[in-house]
Amino acid sequence: MNRRNFLNAAALSAAAGLASGAVAPVKSRRVIEAVAFDGFAVFDPRPIGTLAEELFPGNGAALMLSWRTRQFEYGWLRTLTGSYVDFWHVTADALRFACAALKLDLTPVKQERLMDGHLALKAWPDVLPALQSLRAAGVRLALLTNFTAAMQSANIRVAGLEDFFEARLTTDAVKAYKPDPRSYQMGVDHFKLPRSAIAFAAFGGWDAVGAKRFGFPVYWCNRLGQPGEELGVAADRVAPTLAGLPAFVGAASYS
Repeated sequence: MNRRNFLNAAALSAAAGLASGAVAPVKSRRVIEAVAFDGFAVFDPRPIGTLAEELFPGNGAALMLSWRTRQFEYGWLRTLTGSYVDFWHVTADALRFACAALKLDLTPVKQERLMDGHLALKAWPDVLPALQSLRAAGVRLALLTNFTAAMQSANIRVAGLEDFFEARLTTDAVKAYKPDPRSYQMGVDHFKLPRSAIAFAAFGGWDAVGAKRFGFPVYWCNRLGQPGEELGVAADRVAPTLAGLPAFVGAASYS
C-alpha cells in the first residue's frame, strides 16, 4: 500500500469511528513527500583525492583539506559580498589558492585533470538502493546543490542516475550558495510543498544546519564521521550512509 492509499484508508477509518460514536483523538500530521539531495551526499568525490595524491605525492591529503575548505569559504564569501560566480569558477579559484598556500606547482595540465574529476563522479554504493526504494514509495526526488547545471548533468550521466531526479536545482538560479535561505527556497518553489514536507539529505554538517534552520526535516549523511556543528541546531537523523533515508522519510511526520 503506498502512502496516499494508506492515508486515505486511515482517514476513512477515522470517519467511520466518529460516525459510530467513538471518540478518537485527532492530530494534524504531515508526512514527507519529497527529498532534496546535496550533490556530495549522492556523488563520491574520493577519486579526486586519489588523483591529488598521484599528482602531488605526499601532499594529496593536505591539498584536499585546504582546497575543500577554501572552496566552500569562497562560496560563502561571494554570497555575502554579492559577488557570485558559479561553483566551477569557485572550485578553480580555491584549487589555485590551496596549491599556492602549500607551495605546490599547479601546472595547467594538473589543474585541468583535477577540475575534470568533478565531471566524472560515480555514486556512493548505497545511493542506488536508497533512490530505488524512495521512488517505489512515490517520494519525489531532486538535487539541490551548489554544482553548476553542467556538473550535475555530467555526474548524473556517469553515475547512471538519469531516471531518478525530477529536478536538478542549482544555486546558479538564485546566485546564492547554501546555506543562504534563497538556495533552500528553490526546493519549496519547485515541489510546491511546505518546508516540513521536504526532507533534505545533507553531506556537510554546515549544510545540515542550514537546511534545518530553513525548516526542512534533515537527514545528515555524515559519510566522513564528523562531529556536529556547534550552531544551536542539529539534524533530525545522522547516519553514515543513505541506507536509512527511506525509513526516515517513511516514519517521519510533522504537525
